[in-house]
Parts: sequence; C-alpha cells; structure tokens
Amino acid sequence: METVLRPASFSLPRAARSLRTLPHYWDLIVVLTAHRIRVRYKQSALGPLWAIVQPLAMMITFALVFSVIARVPSNGQPYAVFAYAGLLPWTAFAAALATGAGSLVSHAPLVTRVYFPREILPLTYVAAALFDLAVASTVLGLMLLYYGVPLTASAIYVIPVILVLAMLATAMSLILCAVNVRYRDVGVAMPLLLQLWMFASPVIYPLSAVPAAWRSVYALNPMVGIVDGFRRAVLEGRPPDPVAFGTSLLVTGVLLPTAYLWFKYAEADMADVI
Repeated sequence: METVLRPASFSLPRAARSLRTLPHYWDLIVVLTAHRIRVRYKQSALGPLWAIVQPLAMMITFALVFSVIARVPSNGQPYAVFAYAGLLPWTAFAAALATGAGSLVSHAPLVTRVYFPREILPLTYVAAALFDLAVASTVLGLMLLYYGVPLTASAIYVIPVILVLAMLATAMSLILCAVNVRYRDVGVAMPLLLQLWMFASPVIYPLSAVPAAWRSVYALNPMVGIVDGFRRAVLEGRPPDPVAFGTSLLVTGVLLPTAYLWFKYAEADMADVI
C-alpha cells in the first residue's frame, strides 16, 4: 500500500481523518510502548524499581531541605508524604516530555522509511511514563500506611487527574517533538524548561502558599491543578480544587487539539527535514 503525504496545510477534516485511523494502529502502540519499557530497564539490576528511585530520592532531598531547613508548609501532612505525592504526577509529566520531545529524532530511520501516524511515537513515551507512575505509586501506598494517612473514597478523583495529566503530556510532547525535528535546541533546553516548570508548580510547596491575589494567574499553569488535585484526592480526601483543576482542564482541552493540528501540519515534511 502506498501512502502519499500532502503538502503541509492546516486542515481540520484531514486531522480528524488521521485521528480516526489511530485505532487501526493499536497493536503498534502496544508493541512500541512495551519496547520502551523493556529497553529503559534492559540490563539493569533494579529494573522497574528505577521508577521508584527517582521520586524517592528527590522526596528525601526535599524533605531534608524544605521541612528541616526552610520549613515549607505541607497542609498539616508529613512533609515526606506531601512531597512524594506532588512528585509522582510531576515526575511522570517530566519523563514524558523529556523522552517524547526527542521521539521523532531518535527514530529517524523509522520515520524516513516506513509510513505510520507519527504521533504514535510520542504517545508511546507518554504511556511508558504512566507505567512508571503506576509503579512508583506503590511506595505512596506504603507511606500512607506508615504515616497513618487514611485513603478515602475521594481517591477516585485521581483517575480524572491522571487523565488530564496524560492529555497535557501528549499535547506538549506533540509540540516539542515537531519543533525538535527542525530545531535541536529543544533537547538542549529541555532540562532547564522542566526545572523552571517544576518550581512554577506546587510540587514542593502547597497551592495555599501562593498569594490569593496571584492564584488565578498562577493556575493558568495546567500542572498546578494536576499536582494539587492529585495531592488533595490522595492525602486530604477531597476532590480537586474546582478553580485550579477546572483551569487545568480548560487549558489542556484547548491545547491538545491545537497541538495535534499543528503536529499534523508539521508531519507533511518531517521525513525530509529530519
């Protein structure tokens, strides 16, 4: 079967047709996602436990610095649990972006020789990051038991929070990997971008620490509602903040289709540029 890519153009009907074809490539998505996970931990003594080591090491560091020295508030929760609950969604998001941004460039031979929807590549990295999130969440469960933090029925709100997290990670990965095909500066700038973004999100401090006058502007960062919503659902037994999480949902809902449309526009000549 021969597939002809049209010249680059913004076309909603064409993007919609491409989206409808994605289920036909479900087997490829599953195989590539499993491959991501296997390769990441291949010839590793700890294997998938590395998904736990990173947020756990960061939690220990933050607990020593921000609870003992700086004494950052933690909404009445033990700071170790507070920090780890914030690091879980953030680490998954950061891992998805760090790997997804280079997904097309790292698979240049595949992109130039075989046709398939190119968005599958960043999608598989997002799926692999969510797998790591599931593995790392087991430690959070043990920490809740150790510190005597009850898990209530409100923990069910973690599901929509993670769904929005996956949507946001997909949108950002689509944008960054398409730009990275033309400008490799993206890969160089990624560590700085993620570091700044983390401190601009309530990972190591609570949302309540942000002055009320600035909170609505601050919440325009979609990771604010995601991190805070995850923490509220698991630690506080409350649903996500309607303003913060609603803003995250709105921003992500606009960003994802826009990112997909831009990606399909850029896809036309990716094989030539890469």
